[in-house]
Amino acid sequence: MPEFGWQAKWDRGGAVHGQPAPDHRVRLAEILAQVSREALQADGLQEVLQRIVDCLVGRLPVAIASIILLDDTTQRFVQEVWAGELALEQVDDLPWDVAFGAAGRCARTGKAQLIVDVHADPDYVAGNPAVRSEYLVPIRHRDRLHGVLNIESTDEDFFSAATCTVFDAVAHQIAGAIHLARVVAELEAANEKLRLLSTVDGLTGIANRRGFDERLVADCERLAREGGTLSLLLVDADCFKQLNDALGHLHGDECLRRLARICAGFVEDDAGMVARFGGEEIVLLLPHRSLAQAALVAERLRRRVEEAAMAHPTSIVAPWLTVSIGVCAMVPDNAARSPARLLSGADRALYAAKLRGRNCVVSWDLAANAVEDSGA
Repeated sequence: MPEFGWQAKWDRGGAVHGQPAPDHRVRLAEILAQVSREALQADGLQEVLQRIVDCLVGRLPVAIASIILLDDTTQRFVQEVWAGELALEQVDDLPWDVAFGAAGRCARTGKAQLIVDVHADPDYVAGNPAVRSEYLVPIRHRDRLHGVLNIESTDEDFFSAATCTVFDAVAHQIAGAIHLARVVAELEAANEKLRLLSTVDGLTGIANRRGFDERLVADCERLAREGGTLSLLLVDADCFKQLNDALGHLHGDECLRRLARICAGFVEDDAGMVARFGGEEIVLLLPHRSLAQAALVAERLRRRVEEAAMAHPTSIVAPWLTVSIGVCAMVPDNAARSPARLLSGADRALYAAKLRGRNCVVSWDLAANAVEDSGA
């Protein structure tokens, strides 16, 4: 076999695609550099891998280039990215076990597989009837095997020692790209988890004040664009300090958790939100609910809390925990004051509910700047 069979053929032909054949070392350096550029310029692992196989098929006389990724157990191939002329139907669809095919043999042994005559290899799976030789390289980063780089050629002399060295280097680059992509994905997942934790109340498990503030602003901006009403319920546990004083903070904490679960049951889908507003106050956001509709929800919630019969022996209202609820609704506009106006209206309604003796629902009419009689 010549040292660089495909290069010799290029030299004999004088040119490839109309271009003079350069020194093979320069050519290979250019290919490796392009593979690196493609990996850096792509967005996401799928595009990185696709750009690499496209580059190999576009720059080298190979019929098929594919990257086949393993699952975390390294026992099954679960993803394949390929380029080239895949003329025959695949024998099996993904996922498939590493006990199958030449790629499986490469994964099982962890060693590169050079097949100089595919028709003589019992594990070869035909993808193109013109293919004569195949080279498979493990894609490994440190001790982790990510998959297999598969190169197929119609030339039985294509895979010289020099060409195999190139594909070994490409496999290392692919392993680095996969490792980097997975590290980035893990960091993004960790950051998202931290973001979610930063917006969740540790005691009740519902959103905290920060999460609520962000959602309130976002909902106001969205409904200002789309048009629609946003209702807010501000729920306050009556005489909660006296509950803590009488039965202890552990009992009070459990009552807050139960109250949060009850409130969460009135947020029917992802469109709404329930959050701990502060202390013993819980807030509900209900998009596309009118003031009257929100007041009905609030009344059902108030009754549900009474039915829970959470003991409160020192309450001036009842021997069980009760809640006062302030309700407000508005069609947000583009003004930045919309969230503050909605909150202020609900707070005024809650204050009015407490003045009326607690354990009741009061609505605030922003237009009249007064209690809504129908919701009182």
